[in-house]
Amino acid sequence: MNIFLCILMDYLVGCINPAYIISKINGFDIREKGTGNAGASNITLVMGKKAGIFTALFDIFKAFAVTTIAGYLFPEIKCVKILSGVSCMLGHIFPVFMKFHGGKGLACLGGMILAYNPITFLLLLLVELVIILIFDYISVVAPSGSIMFTFVYGFMTKDITGIFLLAFISVIILFKHRDNFRRIKNGEEIRASFLRKKN
Repeated sequence: MNIFLCILMDYLVGCINPAYIISKINGFDIREKGTGNAGASNITLVMGKKAGIFTALFDIFKAFAVTTIAGYLFPEIKCVKILSGVSCMLGHIFPVFMKFHGGKGLACLGGMILAYNPITFLLLLLVELVIILIFDYISVVAPSGSIMFTFVYGFMTKDITGIFLLAFISVIILFKHRDNFRRIKNGEEIRASFLRKKN
């Protein structure tokens, strides 16, 4: 019962999508603009950096909060932080209130890793910043980050259940980024340097 409550609670929190809410307040659906993604990068493209920063911070915080709280509420559950974070990410990617068409999980992934281990978060963040500088694509961060964290977690804990959960969400993240990979191949993907421009 506690496992079910943990999954349900964190999934429902993950369904709260700030990019979608902001767009609806402004009279449109973010999933019908830009790249069609209900996440921070697309809301930045459509509405500007302030909306993008708010969205990213909100999504990071929601995953960080539920992962941390679940650790206190359900300490008896094995790998509770990973279970909680993955549930939140599933809510963000497949939100029931948005007909299961949400974001791609990058910010929530960061929030989960931050709650699990801040040092690991900082180290992976540095690696991802280098990857962005090399490839100039933000869309490579979530797939590479999820895969790297799966290996790091496995090396640190040897926890088969946690490894399975992280591998499961990594496959979903890869699947959700298939259009990004296609656009990169065709030279159509928006580069990270574009988001740094003042205008």
